[in-house]
Amino acid sequence: MATHRISHEPAYVLHRYDWSESSLILEVFTRHHGRIALVAKGAKRPSSNFRPVLLPLQPLQVSYGGDAEIRTLKGAEWMGGHVMPTGEALLSGYYLNELLLRLLAREDAHEALFDGYAVVVQVLAGDHGGAQGATHAAALRAFELLLLREVGLLPTLDVDTLTLAPLEPQARYVLVPEAGLRRAAEEESALAGAEWEALQRTLEERAPLAATLRQVATMTAGASSALRNQLRALLHYHCGVSTLRTRQMMKDLQAL
Repeated sequence: MATHRISHEPAYVLHRYDWSESSLILEVFTRHHGRIALVAKGAKRPSSNFRPVLLPLQPLQVSYGGDAEIRTLKGAEWMGGHVMPTGEALLSGYYLNELLLRLLAREDAHEALFDGYAVVVQVLAGDHGGAQGATHAAALRAFELLLLREVGLLPTLDVDTLTLAPLEPQARYVLVPEAGLRRAAEEESALAGAEWEALQRTLEERAPLAATLRQVATMTAGASSALRNQLRALLHYHCGVSTLRTRQMMKDLQAL
């Protein structure tokens, strides 16, 4: 059987596991081939060229080969462009990686999602608090929306999911894991129909992450909080957990 070889593929390392005393198993998000598993032989040796390169949240080009479920890494090159995020921004980057590991099927390409991920990582790398912190939060919400849409878990945001009736711009609606988008009860934290419709339009643009980020950044504090809580509930539901590990880590650190 001929060996399948991929060269110079844009990629990010999502996670890494010890495989032997000298090697690693990598979970990698690639632009054209989706999430794949690679073995990096000898990557833990001090003399390995892989050792300083195979880091999370860093843009890479990788080459690999093989036909097994776990391919063999042949080469990896750091593409530069930004420094590693630090502090809370670093934990936010790990949160994005956890979402991708839980929700992306192996070898299912999502080029728009890959490009959006690259944008968010750049935002996180430049996050130093203050106004940047608000941009950081908006970028996370935009990525969550894009991810849910790309994997088919986000209902259309300009109609009532049950009735398929167009949203009323001034009426209030909530996004519910088992029911989709529905009219909100009086006591529920919700977004106006016009806000949901605007989010649907941005997700349909050629550069959906950037467009959605701009839209989320214009929301009021109340609308932003409602969107965050509803997206978090939807993500937890589809990930099958009550709290993601990285979110729990953030809470634990904030409690110190």
